Amino acid sequence: MNPPRLCAAILIAAALLTGCATPVQPEHYAQQSPKLDIQRYFNGTLDVHGMFQDRSGTVQKRFTVLMRCHWDGDVGTLDEEFSYSDGSKQRRVWTLRKTAPGRYTGTAPDVVGEASVDVAGNAMRLRYVLALPVDDKVYNVDFDDWLYLIDDRVMLNRASMSKFGFGLGSLTVAFNRREAQVPQ
Repeated sequence: MNPPRLCAAILIAAALLTGCATPVQPEHYAQQSPKLDIQRYFNGTLDVHGMFQDRSGTVQKRFTVLMRCHWDGDVGTLDEEFSYSDGSKQRRVWTLRKTAPGRYTGTAPDVVGEASVDVAGNAMRLRYVLALPVDDKVYNVDFDDWLYLIDDRVMLNRASMSKFGFGLGSLTVAFNRREAQVPQ
């Protein structure tokens, strides 16, 4: 086989093998600690800082969020007040419902249908479709959020955004529980 064809064959084989890889699921983190209890972590006030990067990696927007969270049994309310670097503001109120151990559904006014939430070990995966306004149009964008509890106060989030399977960008977010709320 000539060198260009050999290179092409190797690239195709690598792509096929990569496509067959099993995607990571929250259960992969089941033995990781500290254990994430979302009803405990998302209870009280959190200060959130984040940024959106386009698919080239350029930071397009930075933001802060004041989150006020509370639970009534197995139903949680996460009230988020966004302040963006361009001066714009936004509010999103999530309602989470526990459906089984480590499983929740979520709704918010700008979420299409229901979000699925899976928790295991120190990790949480949140998948949903967001009705995202851009200029004078609204696009339904797929979000795949992975959140990792670092300690009692800090959680890190990496989210990917896509449309029709094509990557649009990513979010990097840090959650910080206010110290007065950290249980002793």
